[in-house]
Amino acid sequence: MITVAAAMPHILDPMYWIGQGGLFEHAVLPAILVIVFIETGLLFPLLPGESLLVTGGLLAAAGNPDIRVLAPAVAVVAIAGDQTGYFIGRKIGPALFNKEDSRFFKKHHVTESHAFFEKYGPAAIILARFVPFARTFVPPIAGVSYMRYPVYLGFDIIGGVLWGAGMTLTGYYLGTKVPGITDHLELIIVGILFVSLLPAIFSVTKAYLNRRRAAAESAGPAGPAVEPAGAEEITGA
Repeated sequence: MITVAAAMPHILDPMYWIGQGGLFEHAVLPAILVIVFIETGLLFPLLPGESLLVTGGLLAAAGNPDIRVLAPAVAVVAIAGDQTGYFIGRKIGPALFNKEDSRFFKKHHVTESHAFFEKYGPAAIILARFVPFARTFVPPIAGVSYMRYPVYLGFDIIGGVLWGAGMTLTGYYLGTKVPGITDHLELIIVGILFVSLLPAIFSVTKAYLNRRRAAAESAGPAGPAVEPAGAEEITGA
């Protein structure tokens, strides 16, 4: 069987954090809340998202943590992290787009998230919740753009509840209704990661095809061959 360790870096594997033998095996609830906040509030995208919440829900189905605490707590912390990201964007301003690449920060993630925000407008606040990297960078971009805060907050509450409570309850439901599902947890995590990355894969593919099309159009069709001067006289000689 393909292991999660082979399929992804440890830092993206929720079992590395909260699974049996994980770093926070005995502190599942606080670990989930801290990771959710760091991903958006501290602009650190390289952490598990949906896979962490679904895994947390599966663990809650076994009794730890309590789903009645986990689901609302994740929603609240997700919203709080986004508010922090928004005000970071308001504070930093356009300088966010000039930040140099580092090991954990890539400028193209910011520009792609900005394009996402420009395309979908306020609805991007909700949609970005389910898109890796956009989930991290759309809140500060909304701040940079000086999106009206009441509008931002309203959309963010909807997104935070749908994503935070929704993904957690999805894991809990599967854990209570599908016998033996935890025996296939690794494949479930890989599947969640693949599905969550589909929008990014589609976006990159579309951008690549658009660049190729633009390059082909700029090259233009080949012009008619120009007959060398004097060719007529030579052939008629």
